[in-house]
Amino acid sequence: MNKQKDAAQVGLGLRREMLSEFCAQVPDAIDFFEVAPENWMTLGGKFGRQFRELTEQHTFYCHGLSLSIGGPEPLDVTFIKNIKTFMDLHQIQIYSEHLSYCSGQGHLYDLMPIPFTDAAVKHVAARVKQVEDILERPLILENVSFYAAPGAQMSELEFVNAVLQEADCKLLLDVNNIYVNSVNHQYDAEAFLKAMPTERIAYLHIAGHYKQAEDLLIDTHGAAINDPVWRLLQRCYALHGIKSTLLERDFNLPTTAELMLEIDQIRNYHTAALSYNAQNSRHAVKRIA
Repeated sequence: MNKQKDAAQVGLGLRREMLSEFCAQVPDAIDFFEVAPENWMTLGGKFGRQFRELTEQHTFYCHGLSLSIGGPEPLDVTFIKNIKTFMDLHQIQIYSEHLSYCSGQGHLYDLMPIPFTDAAVKHVAARVKQVEDILERPLILENVSFYAAPGAQMSELEFVNAVLQEADCKLLLDVNNIYVNSVNHQYDAEAFLKAMPTERIAYLHIAGHYKQAEDLLIDTHGAAINDPVWRLLQRCYALHGIKSTLLERDFNLPTTAELMLEIDQIRNYHTAALSYNAQNSRHAVKRIA
């Protein structure tokens, strides 16, 4: 049976390289794992057995790569049904995907920006409902990094909020993506963060990026988290409350000990935010009295 915790949790993106180590022992500081189902649902042999061993004992989330929720072609219903079978087998309830598309008349092998238009809002919202009906689970959408905005008729902020409202769905808020986009598109990261709807935030992602130039950051998930992103995470907790937070690291994988330093940092920010909120509550009670 998967372990469950009521408080905000701290998680790690699971990679195949980690399987043997974590089958031997999962650090107590890791509350849940996240996987891209496309990379795991056809695994057999040793990897398949190890993965099953972990899902039987720990909480897992799914974060997809290939749904193409904003794509022009019809959704791949067979693919979505395979996702459901995978989630049912491993008792996974959380499924998130990128607010983007990755296919047209074939797979593009990258996450492309959806045009920020009213028509795209309605298109995405209708497809969200279709996915949810098949999965029998909510679909959580993630704000994505992007490097161009073709055909935009509204801002990224307006588009994200409009999709969440029209689809009536939850948000996977990626803090690093906000920072990367704020540099690349020259907007105020904290203002964007503040404008996100608190009640729709399901959980958070945080990751590192690559600095190509002073005005160009690349969302790589291949480096340590830097100070501006850490500060934005702290502001997120202050603005929206403490949320479960997932550390993403896709390549240039360091040792588990190094990853645990970042996991511990997230947990330290949880603790600091809890302490701050508790102090404010006590002061509010005193003022009322």
